[in-house]
Amino acid sequence: MNSAEKLLEGLHTGFIDEKMPSSDAYQPRLLVNDHKRGKKVLTSILQELNQCNEFYFSVAFVTNSGVASLINVLKVLEEKGVKGKILASQYQNFTEPRALKRLLGLKNIELRIVTEGNFHAKGYLFKKESEYSFIIGSSNLTQNALSSNKEWNVKLSSMNNGALILNTLKEFEYTFDNATVVSEFWIDQYSKIYQENRRQKDTFKGHEGELLVAEENVSYLNRISPNKMQIEALYSLENLRLSNKKKALLISATGTGKTYLSAFDVKNVNPKKFLFVVHRENIAKAAMKSYRAILGHSAKMGLLTGYSKCPDADYIFSTIQTLSKTDTLYSFKENHFDYIVIDEVHRSGANTYQKVLEHFQPEFLLGMSATPERTDGFDIFKAFDYNIAYEIRLNRALEEKMLSPFHYYGVGDIVIDGELMKEQAAFNKLVCEERVNKIIKYAELYGCDRGRVKGLVFCSRVEEARELSQAFNLRGYKTIALDGSTSEDLREKSIERLEEDHGMDLLDYLFTVDIFNEGVDIPSVNQIIMLRPTQSAIVFVQQLGRGLRKCGGKEYLTVIDFIGNYSNNYLVPIALYGDNSYNKDSIRKLMNSGSSFIPGASTINFDTISNQKIYEAINMAKLSLKKDLTNDYKLLKYKLGKIPTMMDFALHGSRDPFAFVIYEGSYYAFVAENEIEVNGVMTSKEMKLLEFYSKEVLNGKRIEETIILEILIEQGSTSFEKIIDAINDKYHYTPEIKTIRSAISLLNGQFFKEQDQQKYGIENTIVCSNNELSLSIQFNNALENKYFKAYIKDAMAYAQHQFESHYSPERFKNGFILYQKYSRKDACRILGWEKDESSTVYGYRIKFNTCPIFVTYHKTDEISSSTKYEDHFINKDQFNWMTRNKVTLESTEVVQLKNHQEGFRIPLFVKKSDGEGSDFYYMGDMAPMDFIQKTIKNDKGAELPIVNIKFKMLSSVDEAMMGYLEG
Repeated sequence: MNSAEKLLEGLHTGFIDEKMPSSDAYQPRLLVNDHKRGKKVLTSILQELNQCNEFYFSVAFVTNSGVASLINVLKVLEEKGVKGKILASQYQNFTEPRALKRLLGLKNIELRIVTEGNFHAKGYLFKKESEYSFIIGSSNLTQNALSSNKEWNVKLSSMNNGALILNTLKEFEYTFDNATVVSEFWIDQYSKIYQENRRQKDTFKGHEGELLVAEENVSYLNRISPNKMQIEALYSLENLRLSNKKKALLISATGTGKTYLSAFDVKNVNPKKFLFVVHRENIAKAAMKSYRAILGHSAKMGLLTGYSKCPDADYIFSTIQTLSKTDTLYSFKENHFDYIVIDEVHRSGANTYQKVLEHFQPEFLLGMSATPERTDGFDIFKAFDYNIAYEIRLNRALEEKMLSPFHYYGVGDIVIDGELMKEQAAFNKLVCEERVNKIIKYAELYGCDRGRVKGLVFCSRVEEARELSQAFNLRGYKTIALDGSTSEDLREKSIERLEEDHGMDLLDYLFTVDIFNEGVDIPSVNQIIMLRPTQSAIVFVQQLGRGLRKCGGKEYLTVIDFIGNYSNNYLVPIALYGDNSYNKDSIRKLMNSGSSFIPGASTINFDTISNQKIYEAINMAKLSLKKDLTNDYKLLKYKLGKIPTMMDFALHGSRDPFAFVIYEGSYYAFVAENEIEVNGVMTSKEMKLLEFYSKEVLNGKRIEETIILEILIEQGSTSFEKIIDAINDKYHYTPEIKTIRSAISLLNGQFFKEQDQQKYGIENTIVCSNNELSLSIQFNNALENKYFKAYIKDAMAYAQHQFESHYSPERFKNGFILYQKYSRKDACRILGWEKDESSTVYGYRIKFNTCPIFVTYHKTDEISSSTKYEDHFINKDQFNWMTRNKVTLESTEVVQLKNHQEGFRIPLFVKKSDGEGSDFYYMGDMAPMDFIQKTIKNDKGAELPIVNIKFKMLSSVDEAMMGYLEG
């Protein structure tokens, strides 16, 4: 089928009948921004840019943030020589000069601007070999329009001679030809107009954006009001107090205004005496300033620090070092303070904090932290009676626009002597000229939002920070290196020099080691450079958070992460996407999604090398070591104040609990090893039965088994019809009777090999008589044990949760979910095979009117020449595949495929490489189109017969998924 025919089918689907099958690429499509569904206009534009030969943009407004969203792919197109034309507008003087300057610096782009009239045209056109695709709608070239605003855009396709695209191109060229050529001189002249326009529009903003007013202007500052999430948290705090709770823990991501939130609560409570405890004097000063902004001069406030002593103030802001001194601490009575706030409360396991907490008995104690999860043995959650007032995590804060958006760029670190920078690189390589030049090159390429750069550079060693700072200074930058030995006074002065906009003593960068991970407030930071291996997702987020605070004049944060050949690279996507499941497939899918699932206007961009290194790190990582499982188990137990269930892990965004099942056989078995009170509460037979269901049945890959068990445990008996109705009601599809029978066979162990049945001691669970189902006596006896019942119901709830997290009616294809991973055993089970024959399937097998095909996309060099089959996607709608060798057109299996009848299934399962493990992504069902007899050489050079088959995909393959497999 040629492109024109595919386009006709796509138009039929889009404008006549949605049920008409056609290629997604040619269907008219509405593009919107909705990160929860993985949809962004930006994603579609990036995909089109990656596939085009030429491109044309017509937009009313261009901002630096919009260019930042596209800069990586625009640089790649420049290197490829793919040319583009961009037409912008001077309307309302909104287009940013800096954005125009960055575009002008790309040699492959012609840039013009409409300087008169109300030019509002917004369209993105992409030329390919024999066709065009184009996006017309409401999105300008700004980060918000491309990623977060409520925008409507229509994506269409056209052959080269289509009237609509020719008219659109004609209109574009006419306007472009009559527009002003953008030059350096024109930008310089326009910058004066733009700056004056900005000056006139600048207004005061609340604490969520800019705090531009003087501290003494109390009447205006008191207008600051809590945002949506802070209101929810305040409501929760009040409810805790109404329930006679005297302690609460606030978990609040860096930059989300937890100090303001505590001030709002203190204002509501109105204590006579109040204490705010911090670990550094500059934080105490900043906190007092924030409280003054909320409370005005209604309370007498003072500092209690090494240099300032106001112990008689009603509201005291103290450093822990000063407060914990015996003379100071015991000068206050136990009940002196009505309300105490402990900032960065994850530090409270230290002796100094314990001394203070043991002394005071306030009416209410509030602990605040961005990262309360500790593995040092101190249970912070217990210390606060497990009263979690509220959680404001990074992704939710981005979604609520509490933080500055960020544009993250993962860059492959330098190659020295043919090798990418390694984790334990010699010091001379860390500071060599080649590396310094590369750091500066990318710092200038990605730049910052507007104004001058105010950067933090995180280094791995003190000597590295000092040497790099000196190297930057020799190249004209003004920088300083700070570390643990630097005095508090020098740190504060350096921060002031970084934040200032005027004067002769300004700083461009602070090079630092460890000291700025937390407890420092530098709102105007607009660029962060990471030059060290990521050893902790928590530390990564802390360092990222240094630049996420909103500030006047800052539209976004630039993050440049130099990614070397480090074993812990897999922690980067875990930190960026906030996925703590430690499930490799989840991490890969998020990596592959780019920016689609990131809230707001933030973007994530990896270059080819860094992308490759992170995938390699994911493949090589051992994410289920016993010590890691135990740490995560303890953390959640601390947080909840009880033994967590599998569903607790799922609902709290923690580690995928199936890792415990894989490691120990069942989740209960892991718990029993760690908790004396539940050890030995099940018989060995019950434990084996639980292991069988947990590991082999309730993995979330098919829902029928779970629903059958759920109904039978709740009701005692049921029927085929009731099960089918229950599934239809909940998931809107009707399973066939044979599927229900297959599920019963699995539940009864009949599907499994004899050795597996003996291993688990499987007996029939389901009794089937005249279409009526009931539980066996043996299983009912097991359910009499409350522990067995609780743990199997928990495993069932998890299986249902897993299925629903991947399921959608559009992606559900007769048992399989598109782009979900399945093992060969899962495939045999879902296809309804009578027995598990996964060990004999290999690349494919024809049985029971089905032929599942399993493909490793990138084959290793170690395999024999005669098995290096040419399996690949020709495009989104066609797949090229080879049979096993020594097969001809007359072979039985080829004849069966040629003569297949309606109902014969050929599902395709693909994994990128052997490093991904034994599971494969379901890519959809196929139908054979062409059969060609070929030959393939074995290791000795002999020609062996083989058949090449071209398949049609029955549903077009997702572009991002195909890009991941091919990359």
